[in-house]
Amino acid sequence: MKSDETAHKQKNISNIFELIGEADVDVSVSDEETAERLIDRKQEGAPLEKDAVKDEKSNKKKKKKKKKTLAEIGRDDLSVGDDIDAFLETLEKKKGMSYQSADHIATENRPVLYVEHRNLNPETELKRYFGARAVLGDQRSKQRQRQFHRCTWMTIFKDTWPRFSRPGISMSLVESKDGIQHFTFEHNRDYQQVQFKFFDAVESMDPNNFVVLLQLNPYHIDSLLQLSDVCRIQEDQETARDLIERALYSFECAFHPVFSLTSGTCRLDYRRPENRAFYLVLFKHMTFLEKRGCPRTALEYCKLILSLDPDNDPLCMLLIFDFLCLRCREYTTLIRLYEEWEVHRNLSQLPNFSFSVALSYYHLSQQEDISPVENQQLKQKSNVLLQNALIMFPGALMPLLDLCTVQPDAVVSSHAFFGPSSQIGQPPALSELVSLYVGRCHSLWKEAGLMLWLEENVRKVLKRVDLHDPYLEDCQNKRKQRYQSAPRNIHRHVLMSEIKEATATLPLEVTTQPGMGFDPLPPLDSIVSYIRPERYYLDALNHPRYVK
Repeated sequence: MKSDETAHKQKNISNIFELIGEADVDVSVSDEETAERLIDRKQEGAPLEKDAVKDEKSNKKKKKKKKKTLAEIGRDDLSVGDDIDAFLETLEKKKGMSYQSADHIATENRPVLYVEHRNLNPETELKRYFGARAVLGDQRSKQRQRQFHRCTWMTIFKDTWPRFSRPGISMSLVESKDGIQHFTFEHNRDYQQVQFKFFDAVESMDPNNFVVLLQLNPYHIDSLLQLSDVCRIQEDQETARDLIERALYSFECAFHPVFSLTSGTCRLDYRRPENRAFYLVLFKHMTFLEKRGCPRTALEYCKLILSLDPDNDPLCMLLIFDFLCLRCREYTTLIRLYEEWEVHRNLSQLPNFSFSVALSYYHLSQQEDISPVENQQLKQKSNVLLQNALIMFPGALMPLLDLCTVQPDAVVSSHAFFGPSSQIGQPPALSELVSLYVGRCHSLWKEAGLMLWLEENVRKVLKRVDLHDPYLEDCQNKRKQRYQSAPRNIHRHVLMSEIKEATATLPLEVTTQPGMGFDPLPPLDSIVSYIRPERYYLDALNHPRYVK
C-alpha cells in the first residue's frame, strides 16, 4: 500500500502532459521508451526513484489492451479508401478530441509557443494513429545492435547515412540579457573553404557538382539544402526529405550546451548567413512533415521557428501557424495566440487569422461534450468573426469558392461587394496575403457543414452592406491605408511556400532577383562574418568565357 502511494506521488510530480497524452495512446512500452521518460522527468526536476520505474513497467499490461483496439480500428478504416489524409482524419475524429481536451488541461499554464521534445518526433504522432508496433516495426530489435550515436531530439541518425564527423560548425553564446540568450552558429576555416567551393558549384549551375561536393563533405549544410531542392523538383521526395534530416542532425550536433529548443528564450539572428541555414532547414523539415501527414509535429516545428525570433519573424511563420493548428485540431492554441498577440501584432489584419480564428470557434461549437449555452456562445462568436473577416477581406470569397468547386448563387455573384471589383481593387500586398491564404487553406473548407455556415454568414454580410453598416466604411479605409507594400519576410515566406496562387502576385522587384534555394531573398542588412577571398573573383574573371 505504501509503495502505491509513493508511485501516485511520483505521478503527480512528473510531467502531467505526458501522462495524459499517453493515457489513450496505444503503446507497448519498450525499455528504451521507459528510459526516455525517466530522462524527461529528470530534466523537468522530478526525482527519479525506484517507484517511478515500477510505475512505468506496471502500466505496460494495461496499455497493451488498448493497442489491440486501435489496430482493429485502423484495419477497419483502411478499407474506406487509400486517401491517407481522410484515413488520419477518421482516426482523429474517433479519438482526437480526447487528446485535445487532455492536452489543453496540461498546457493552459504554459507559454503559447512552448515546445515539447516529444512532439518534435513524428513517431509520437504516428503512434497515436497506428500504434507503436505498426510505426516502429522491427526497429526495436535493431536498436540494440546499432552503433552508438549522439542522442538528438529532432532527428535520429540513420544507418544509411555517411559516417558522421563534425563538419566544422559550432555554436557560441553572443550575449545574455533580460533572461534572453542570443546565440549564433559559426564556421571554422575548413568549413569556410568548403563553402567557397559550394559557391563555385552554384555558379556552375550543374547539380552534379553538389553531389561531388557532398561525397567529400557529406554534412555540408548548404549543399544538402540545394540538392534537396533538386531532388524535390525531380519528384524524388524521399531523398529530398532525407537530405534535410541529415542537415538537421548536423546542426543539432553543433548546439551550444546552454541552447534549448524548449525554453523559448533562445534567439538566433536571421541576418547572419550561418543562422539562416538553420531556419531554412527547420522550415523545409516542417513542410515535409505536414505533407507526410504529421500536422501536429509540423506545428511544433512552426512554434520552434517562431520562438527563435518572435519579434521579427523572418520567415513569417504567422502565415502558416493557423493552417497547422486547424489541420491538427489545436483550436484552443490558435485562439490563445490570437488573443495574446492581437494587441501588439494586429493579427486580425492578416486574412489567414481573421478566417481561421472564426473557423476555430465554429469547430469548437460542434463538439459534443459542451453545454447548449456554451454551444450557442461559441457559434455566435464564430458568426461575428466570420462576418468581420468577409467584410474586411471581401476579395477572398470568390477565389475560395472557386478552389472549393462551389458555384455561388446569383444573389452573391451579382452583388458588387463580392464582385470582381473586390479583387481588382485590392492593394498589392493584400492580394498577396489573400491569395496565399486561399491557396493554402481552401481544402479546410471542403465540408458540407462549413459551406452552409459560410453561405449563411455571406447573406448576413450582404444585408449589412445594403443597410450601410458603418463597419464597412471603417474596413474600406483600413484597406486603402494599409497593405500598400508587403515587408520582405512575407515575400520570403511566399517564395518558400511555393503556392502558385500567391507567387503569381509577387512584385517584379522580387521575381526578377536571382533566387537561390539555400538563401531565398536574403536580408538587406545581412551581417557577414567572412567573404570569399579575392582570388576566387580573379579566377572567375580569367575563365575562358570572360576572355575575348
